[in-house]
Amino acid sequence: MPRHLEKKVLPYTPTQLFDLVADVSRYHEFLPWCQQSRVYDQTEAGLRADLLVGYRSVCDTFSSVVRLDRPRSIDVNYVEGPLAHLSNRWQFDPAPNGQCEVTFFVDFRFRSMLLGVMMDAFFDRAFLKMVEAFEARAAALHGPAYAKAG
Repeated sequence: MPRHLEKKVLPYTPTQLFDLVADVSRYHEFLPWCQQSRVYDQTEAGLRADLLVGYRSVCDTFSSVVRLDRPRSIDVNYVEGPLAHLSNRWQFDPAPNGQCEVTFFVDFRFRSMLLGVMMDAFFDRAFLKMVEAFEARAAALHGPAYAKAG
């Protein structure tokens, strides 16, 4: 079962990064392979989301329940789609000089063992592309080295 833990200090406030990650309805605008992002039942405490993810001729919808604890953490619990299991967690901790230490953990398992073996080879590269996409989005929204007081 692929798992990944990433920690980074970024030049943005926890609130800025929390708001970026919590804005699931805009994922299709910047995340690779995300073709559509829909949010339902949104409250301050969470939301339900469907992401249509595809590469070439393969597309599938991932449905999740997202718990929001602004500006500290975001927990994603998988509901339905092509996986047997998916969970991820974002944590946003204040760092020196108005920055934020971001911790991101993901763990998942495909229903199909064959697909899982095939995807293992691409997982690290795909994960890196997603992390880069979130960082680029933060730079586009807030500037490359600018952090507002949050």
